[in-house]
Amino acid sequence: MRNAPALSFAATALALLAGLLPAAAARAQSAADLELRSALEAAARGQPAPPQMRNHPVAGWIEYAGLRRGLDTLPSAQANDFLRRHQGQAVAAAFREDWLRALHKRQDWAGIRAVWSPDIGNTALRCIELDARQRLGAADAAWDEAVAAIWRGSGESLPNECDAPFTALAARGALTPALRWQRLELAAAAWNPAVMRSAAAGLPAEERALAEDYAAFVQAPHPRALQWPKTPRSRLVASHGLAKFGKESPDTAEAQLPGYAAALGFDEAERGRVLHQIALWTVASYLPDSARRLSAVPLAAYDDRLHEWQVREGLSRSDWRTALAAIERMPQAQREDPRWTYFEARLHELLGARERAQPLYARAAQAPTFHGFLAADRLGQPYALCPMALDVDASSRARVANAPEIVRAMALFRADRPGWATREWNAALEKFDDRQRRIAVQVAQDNGWFDRAIFGLGRQPEESRLYALRFPLHHDELIRTEARRNNLDPAWIAAEIRAESTFNPRARSPADARGLMQVLPATGAAVARRLGLPWGGAESLYDPATSIRLGSAYLREMKEKYGLPYVAIAAYNAGPAPTQRWQSQRAGMDADFWIETVSYRETREYVARVLAFSVIYDWRLHGAAVPLSERMQGRVDAARKPFACPTAALSGDEAE
Repeated sequence: MRNAPALSFAATALALLAGLLPAAAARAQSAADLELRSALEAAARGQPAPPQMRNHPVAGWIEYAGLRRGLDTLPSAQANDFLRRHQGQAVAAAFREDWLRALHKRQDWAGIRAVWSPDIGNTALRCIELDARQRLGAADAAWDEAVAAIWRGSGESLPNECDAPFTALAARGALTPALRWQRLELAAAAWNPAVMRSAAAGLPAEERALAEDYAAFVQAPHPRALQWPKTPRSRLVASHGLAKFGKESPDTAEAQLPGYAAALGFDEAERGRVLHQIALWTVASYLPDSARRLSAVPLAAYDDRLHEWQVREGLSRSDWRTALAAIERMPQAQREDPRWTYFEARLHELLGARERAQPLYARAAQAPTFHGFLAADRLGQPYALCPMALDVDASSRARVANAPEIVRAMALFRADRPGWATREWNAALEKFDDRQRRIAVQVAQDNGWFDRAIFGLGRQPEESRLYALRFPLHHDELIRTEARRNNLDPAWIAAEIRAESTFNPRARSPADARGLMQVLPATGAAVARRLGLPWGGAESLYDPATSIRLGSAYLREMKEKYGLPYVAIAAYNAGPAPTQRWQSQRAGMDADFWIETVSYRETREYVARVLAFSVIYDWRLHGAAVPLSERMQGRVDAARKPFACPTAALSGDEAE
């Protein structure tokens, strides 16, 4: 058989997207991707790009990779030439940011002003430009206000690059005591004593001592505060300091609150600020005083989080009336969330008021979410799902796929430069209308970039119904093979991958979990050892087959250890120690209540998300799904139930 003729980069991409010559196009694309990756790596080492790459769609990024290597000595003329040639492109914006930092390091103030773009929003870079302006004598009233806006923007720490403009602002007499107090109060609310001390440094001596004592109190409450002046500022600082202490030591904070409140004249809002934190961190650990401390918080100090925890506290004690009363106290918008509508129905049902539960279940069941699916099970009705197809003609698809930004984004993604690819992606979406944006998500998925459905959809409510895009079927045979090997539901494995990595084989978490199923290297090595498989090291987890093999085996181990899938899912996310604690605390609790009372928000939402995703993947695989209430118990051989599209669900959003 003769070799297929070589295809140009654009022709290869088009052939692959159109499904033409799939084997030949795939091989050509793989070779092109490898060539690009090698060129980028070579450029970063200071080596020239191969001649054939000079006309590549991402030639600008190859040049950028080389320029970054020598920014400290790069001639300004060469940098400016690069910016001119790539004006309006994402690569120019990326280079401009790096070049501004290099110019700042050189103290080339005129150079900074010459290449500055008002589109830049990065705070450090804004401070660099403001520094350059004042160094060149261009500080004026507008400059004062621009620096002051950054100063009072938050109570959090600011980049070191802002120190010089702040110093200059003070030298101009524009960093007034009022501004310093404003930032100090913001820092107190952010529980940041270091920023409070920094803001206090330039205050007049008679004010500075009190400001520094305020900072000391936020760091660790002290009795000197009992002698502070009875001012709104003293009360604000003291209440925030005690609130911070309430998180660290609820018992001590509760004991000290009355003394400070009396000495400084706390009002209800200030007392509520402290009591809120005391109650929150008590109930988050389900400590014995949870109910009492929750009831002590003034209703005006409740937020959505505390309302939810009051429900969980009642559920944890099987006190259905307390839990129901907590839902009924929620603001209407929060109470109408399908989660709380479902639990309101459950609690009415447990209290014998089924006639009140039924319409609530019916309302919750309109949502294609974890709690909506549970509500449908309670009613014995089909799941509400209203899929919407992406109807795309070939010419529209080709126009999107051939947009220069999309061509560059896909090439960079396949070359393992996701950050640069995202810059090009965002530049493309700025130019696209809604329909083109949706097509771009499909193009990204054809290139193996599946998380664009999360970041590219959702601007319009109906886009939640693009299930084929939002829940891709990829590595199907690998998933089915490991499902059979481990006696697991393939929809469950697919749901785990969707929740963990959105089918990105190169995903890596801050905790160093890697690959499709986000397996930690230590876990992967241990599972491989138990399976008698060779361990290829942490890098092997980026291989889809390895990740699915080891991740599925670990999922099976969790199921065998804990018995119930929803507990196994919690253990997969949080680890064995907290899962064991949750089991011992609420042994025998119904699955829906057990999941809702999990202490960790991430795990609580993760379990619900994976279970809901498994229902959707079951539908994608089979056109129907094992009922969620059966699935949670591990009964995946139960009869599948259908899906239907009620009119009221057409505009409903689904939790991601």
